[in-house]
Amino acid sequence: MSKNLLGNNFITQIGILVHDIEKTSQVYADFFGVDKPEAIITDTVDKAQTEYRGESTVARAKLAFFNMGSLQLELIEPDEHPSTWREYLDEHGEGVHHIAFEIEGMKEKVQLLEGAQMPLVQKGEYEGGRYAYIDSVKDLKVMLELLEND
Repeated sequence: MSKNLLGNNFITQIGILVHDIEKTSQVYADFFGVDKPEAIITDTVDKAQTEYRGESTVARAKLAFFNMGSLQLELIEPDEHPSTWREYLDEHGEGVHHIAFEIEGMKEKVQLLEGAQMPLVQKGEYEGGRYAYIDSVKDLKVMLELLEND
């Protein structure tokens, strides 16, 4: 495997799956002594163009973000529709789902990782960019999220 497939070693985010985002957000806010962030809901499939395992999905999630200096904690409460979030929460329970990296060249990075036996699981769009979840659990023991901002 070539050195540094992502182009950087800077982890920008840790994503944590939860059953109750309001309750867990408050616990984190109290723990860190900060205001509880407003939970947002991911865009609908027509805007987000969400694909899970190669198929379009209407899956959505509530998200809450804690900006902790150079690292962001993302809490994720998925809905019931098929997604990497729902699958992972159902199989493993609450806890860390992914570590995220900001990258450039999404298509190229996904191809490189797939060539390293780390397949694309889910992808979508958000205002100002796109994301891709890569199944790196076998090798890295955690899912990777690639974030490409415009």
